[in-house]
Amino acid sequence: MPSSIRDISLFSQALQMCALVYHSCVRNIRKSHRSPILAIISNLLQTLIFVIVFYVMFEFLGLRGTALRGDFLIYIMTGVFLFLTHVKSLSAVLGSEGPASPIMQHGPMSTAILIAAGMLSTLYVQITSALVVLIFYDFAFNPGILKTIDDPMGALGMLLLSWFTGGGVGLIFLAAKPWFPMLVNILSSVYQRANMIASGKLIVANALPAHIIVLFDWNPLFHVIDQCRGYAFINYTPRHTSWEYALKVGICLVALGLMCEFMTRKGASRSWTARQ
Repeated sequence: MPSSIRDISLFSQALQMCALVYHSCVRNIRKSHRSPILAIISNLLQTLIFVIVFYVMFEFLGLRGTALRGDFLIYIMTGVFLFLTHVKSLSAVLGSEGPASPIMQHGPMSTAILIAAGMLSTLYVQITSALVVLIFYDFAFNPGILKTIDDPMGALGMLLLSWFTGGGVGLIFLAAKPWFPMLVNILSSVYQRANMIASGKLIVANALPAHIIVLFDWNPLFHVIDQCRGYAFINYTPRHTSWEYALKVGICLVALGLMCEFMTRKGASRSWTARQ
């Protein structure tokens, strides 16, 4: 086969895969609501509720003084946005349909496309929700506050890293789910709830003593949130965390998860759907 024809064939296959991912993303977004706008509004309201609850909690417990010097709501948002993105990315991957799903009867479909679609649809909804909340806060309550963010692109990079690591954790759970469905559901719930504290969204890493930091240091989300605050606040420099650590952990989780998912897929059985 001439190289030009082979290149055209590979390009058409790539376009077909992109189209499948796109339509799967739309399908994922519209799972809970017929309109994608309603799905985004629902996620937006959830994000707002989280921000308001943590704001009230800080005020009620008198913990506002422990936050960073700067805008208090931006401090809360850096934690809430990244936490929700991480958890929802995990849930999207874990909830993606496996090799025994009826949708896999369609020839071009594969589990990789469904996993990618789940992650990308989550990223789209989370970034849209975060931007709407930030713009609304800037216009309605604190005009010009977005201009005070020290490095917006760095903060966005940390949001992407929280999404990536969440997908990596979700892949590990997804590969184990057909074998231990009940155990995986319990462990994933425990992990998500533990991250309410272990993510460090309520604390400042630089203010923690060394014997407390070791309790959080294993968690890539803890590193990502602290690094994000370093990009958001000009007067805060993270000393105990590293985004490189989170990236390495995410790459290892994704690689291990894909290998385990491939081995699991080889033993696919229709009975799995009834067990999950």
